[in-house]
Amino acid sequence: MTENLPESAAQRPGRFIAPEEIGALTRKAVSRAEARQWSIDELPWATLRPEELTETDRSVVRFITFIEDHIPGYLTYFLDAFPVSGEDLAIEEFCFNREYFRFLISWANEEERHASVLTRYQIEAGISSPEALMRELAEEGRKKFALPYENPVQAFTYTLVQEKATQLFYQRFKAVATEPVLRDLLHRLARDEARHFAFYTELVGAYIKRHGLAATVPDLKDVLSTFRMPLADTLNGYWRWSLNVIDATSYDHTEAYEALVRLVNDFATSRGNASAEDLAEFVDRIRGI
Repeated sequence: MTENLPESAAQRPGRFIAPEEIGALTRKAVSRAEARQWSIDELPWATLRPEELTETDRSVVRFITFIEDHIPGYLTYFLDAFPVSGEDLAIEEFCFNREYFRFLISWANEEERHASVLTRYQIEAGISSPEALMRELAEEGRKKFALPYENPVQAFTYTLVQEKATQLFYQRFKAVATEPVLRDLLHRLARDEARHFAFYTELVGAYIKRHGLAATVPDLKDVLSTFRMPLADTLNGYWRWSLNVIDATSYDHTEAYEALVRLVNDFATSRGNASAEDLAEFVDRIRGI
């Protein structure tokens, strides 16, 4: 493994799927996004009731704003890993990256909306002022985001788990929140993350279908054994903050690992598939720690 990808991820032989295949997946994902667009102004801001927010609610909103606002860093990582410029790129590699780029731009637009709506919520609810919040987010936003993976399927698997974990978190937070605008907002965020998760599930599934379980499961296990939620190693006070969030929402990000187990099981051609069983046992051991 490497801390940064020194060369584009897709150029390693046998480590990607056909451009036509990822193209079909990205077109479907972008179409889904276009059909489910929403705007920040649609939220019923006039019904906002800041007095219904607990101190924990305010803390959690601040926490997730940091996570969502790091979208420039996330996008930069993926554009570096899957470049779409450079005459040294092989045509096959460029075509793969170009098709993935279509999804990235749609995804980044949605994640930017998440960041913007959470920023507005903080300001409207009196959690922070515009000036203070801008500088607070900038302090963390300028830190570099990186993933310690060499193969494209590992980066995609990480994102599959991260999107599912984020979806689950928003659903759990909504279950304990009472402020009406926040509940509406969390519902929208969870719905978007569910679509992102669906795309990466289909993409990782395409890798499994192309390369087989025996070849793919070791990469999946490597991701799960090193998985950290975004900004876990860079956000000041992350671990103490995240423990408070977990206590407030009864949230456990390792629940998202089960989604990967289900995906692998779907590709097991018969009961007793060694690779599928190995991953399931591996996840059980991780979650038992």
